Amino acid sequence: MENFKLLEYLYHLNISPIYINIFGAFFFAFVIVQVAIPKIIQISHKKGLMDDPNERSSHSHKVPTLGGVALFFGLVVSTSIFATELGVNYAFFLSAITILFFVGLMDDLLVVAPDKKLYAQIISTTFIIFGSGIMINSLYGLFGIYGIPYWLGVLLTLIVFIVLINAYNLIDGVDGLASGIGIVISLAFIFIFYRIYDYSIGILAVSVVAVLLSFLKFNLSKNKRIFMGDTGSMVIGFILTFMAIRFLYVSGLPSYSIQAAPVILLFIFCIPVIDTLNVFVIRILNKTNPLHPDKNHLHHQFLELGFNHFQTSICLVIINVIFVIIGYTLRYIEINKLFLIFLLLSVSFVVIVKYFTIKKKKLTK
Repeated sequence: MENFKLLEYLYHLNISPIYINIFGAFFFAFVIVQVAIPKIIQISHKKGLMDDPNERSSHSHKVPTLGGVALFFGLVVSTSIFATELGVNYAFFLSAITILFFVGLMDDLLVVAPDKKLYAQIISTTFIIFGSGIMINSLYGLFGIYGIPYWLGVLLTLIVFIVLINAYNLIDGVDGLASGIGIVISLAFIFIFYRIYDYSIGILAVSVVAVLLSFLKFNLSKNKRIFMGDTGSMVIGFILTFMAIRFLYVSGLPSYSIQAAPVILLFIFCIPVIDTLNVFVIRILNKTNPLHPDKNHLHHQFLELGFNHFQTSICLVIINVIFVIIGYTLRYIEINKLFLIFLLLSVSFVVIVKYFTIKKKKLTK
């Protein structure tokens, strides 16, 4: 009865239900993470569920790694209540992120072989493709390619999911970076999906912003520090990719027809994409295994330049924001020309960072 009176009161205030859902999704997601993480930190310290620093780590003390547990529950509760328009898609979406949650949790607790994480990503992506029908079916003229066969669309969607999930995971190397980039990407999707009236996905993006903002308080804390771990990075990376594929899928509908959509996504995901390509190229040039971990990531190079964790994260987040603004401003340019602009900007950014890193090394010798 009290709930009915509240809704009746809000109705008389002329407040749209969509704004109630936006506020509710943000509030529930934010509060759940705020309440859950202190308990998770307490349990992690008692049970010794901590990340031990190694030669590749950018931290020097043991830190809890189960922040992703809070992120997962915050997202599930808020979207279950307020993203009701996801409909049948939500069942497959929830199944997909639950699989990744448990595999990520096992990896944070026991360490799971990379191939098992890959299998989990493939299964989760398959749920989305065949369960909801959301997949890549066109490149909108990029490289002269428009519509693509169904089987190729399935394969391409699978590859994009795997690449972007792991690209997001790879940037989770300094405090605040993965969360900051995730917030920027989600804000871009909030803008996009509300512009095209896809409110359910917009509310999903709002929930992601809420849990990441709430998590940042602890990730950047000195006394209550926690990492999101593979549990968090895989779940958040999957959701961000899901929103990207949804955007591509919707862009091909006659009512929207957003021709530059694939390249706009490159601008939105610029830091994860540039960082992944950068380390792969360096490893290949050095004749080492492209999948072998090293310290050639962008955040490692910023640390070598003398930036601390917070400064590194701020710089890379700002770069991502600049790319998003450029991509949006130039969205009406022919797609192949826009791709060339993205390529030139990306290469220029990497070369500049590398130049100053090499210069700093020479000065310190």
